[in-house]
Amino acid sequence: MNRSELAILLKEHNQEHILDYYDKSSISDRNKLVSQIQNIDWGLLGLIDREKTQQRGNFEPLEGMSIEQIDANKKPYYDMGIKTISDGKVAAVLLAGGQGTRLGCDGPKGMVNIGLTKDVFIFELLIKNIMSVTVEANAWIPLYIMTSIKNNEQTIAFLEDQDYFGYPKEYITFYIQDMTPSVDFEGKLLMESNDSLSLSPNGNGGWFSSMVKANLLDDLHRHSIEWINVFSVDNVLQKIADPIFIGATIASNSQSGAKVVRKANPNERVGVLCLEDGKPSIVEYYEMTDEMANARNDNGDLSYAHGVILNYLFRLDKLEDILNIDLPIHVVEKKIPYLTMDGQYIKPSKPNGYKFEELVLDMIHLFDNCLPFEVVRENEFAPIKNATGVDSISTARQLLMENGYNL
Repeated sequence: MNRSELAILLKEHNQEHILDYYDKSSISDRNKLVSQIQNIDWGLLGLIDREKTQQRGNFEPLEGMSIEQIDANKKPYYDMGIKTISDGKVAAVLLAGGQGTRLGCDGPKGMVNIGLTKDVFIFELLIKNIMSVTVEANAWIPLYIMTSIKNNEQTIAFLEDQDYFGYPKEYITFYIQDMTPSVDFEGKLLMESNDSLSLSPNGNGGWFSSMVKANLLDDLHRHSIEWINVFSVDNVLQKIADPIFIGATIASNSQSGAKVVRKANPNERVGVLCLEDGKPSIVEYYEMTDEMANARNDNGDLSYAHGVILNYLFRLDKLEDILNIDLPIHVVEKKIPYLTMDGQYIKPSKPNGYKFEELVLDMIHLFDNCLPFEVVRENEFAPIKNATGVDSISTARQLLMENGYNL
């Protein structure tokens, strides 16, 4: 595509400002920028106004499996889950496309070192967690690690340098998440540099479609995988490929399952697993009315109590069934660093534009059912999202040490 053709395309979508960056780039860099522009789904930009008026369905509470119910059936659930793992039917997918910038790390979030007396990396804690299950099952679990364009090379190099923390290299597969452009509040494409648009991962709901585009579906079938445990890099205390969780989901004839914690209070800022128009879904904390947030069952417990922790179990055949169904695109206000036309790189202190994301909540809504599987918050929920304060490195350290981890 030459400059004249590019100018016509950009004018058609009211993005002529990109030509200023194009003209400042070298020939090879221009080719990179043109390639990114040619891959844009221009329909995304038309979603901005629609998102503001998008309506959700009718919400209802969803009954889950309580800690007491799980404890009463722990052995049969465990036996069923361990057998499923031992038979090679379980894979794990680590969502690791995020950067550790907010935590003071320039690299991938999984590289953040939270040790006190020794090096203890987030990736290390998660992999050691999986390994504890592989020892019990006497079988390795295929581990797929989803990275982003921005952190893929660093992630691979770091884990190679650490010898994958003891996990066999042949059971680890990396793939890159799809990216989408970012825009300012006027719908203008933002630039990261003269030769690159500001691109962001397409949300946690894009993990499976990105996996398929990376030609990994055949790999899953080659391994005879039936269940996939998807989990976030944020939570260092979560159990992964948890046999009890797997067994309970299978025993309840569920197509999917979600680990949940009981909400600490009605206004806790966490998404809640519930029903939407009769099917499983997640309502975000900011979407809940005061009536929903404070509703209680006859026993006094919150009706909307199942706070999700981004640890899900999905049946592969059902994932394939919904593969051709387009997930809704969410337009999300974010703080987006960008390059100005005069060459200044700005890191805004407040939201300055939109990113376009697919979310797991919409994927769950396409399943016939989903089991809310309650876990003890103090034993399985230590998210690291902030440098200080709530859900920070310090709070995660405290919870890890209370659970016997040596930091």
